[in-house]
Amino acid sequence: MRAFLFPLLIVLSCLAGPARAAEKSHEADVAAINKVVEQFKAAIIAHDGKTLGSLFLQDHDSWLSVADEQTWAAVKARHPDARKIVPDSWKKFAEFVQTAPKPVEERFYNVRIDTNGTVASVWFDFDFLVDGKVSNRGSESWQMVRAEDGWKISSMLFSMGR
Repeated sequence: MRAFLFPLLIVLSCLAGPARAAEKSHEADVAAINKVVEQFKAAIIAHDGKTLGSLFLQDHDSWLSVADEQTWAAVKARHPDARKIVPDSWKKFAEFVQTAPKPVEERFYNVRIDTNGTVASVWFDFDFLVDGKVSNRGSESWQMVRAEDGWKISSMLFSMGR
């Protein structure tokens, strides 16, 4: 029995080594992605549309908002032709942030990051504030890629609710 256990332990430790090494190498990626999250929040508060725009892939613009059921019912009652899923643009959002006449802020909660070092998914709950009041809350998902100049947001999907 001992003769069997020793080789098994050796094999298991060899398998665990690369897994731990990959996990540690992705710690730097998670830290870099967290830095993008912090830059995103700071750019909104600072009304810095240029920095906000620099966090996205420049030649790609996949942005969707989806109303939750309660919000959708209220919007549909006021605007029968309204759409539940609304495509938009990070460029329009950056312009909104840049020109907003009142303070704006997005607060993130329960941020989760998953990455293999090349692509990443970021998921979090959020409150979006205008002039200190919550104007929207929901969940948000970013798909990210490691570009030549660092981590960039390639697409964004978020829910709209109150």
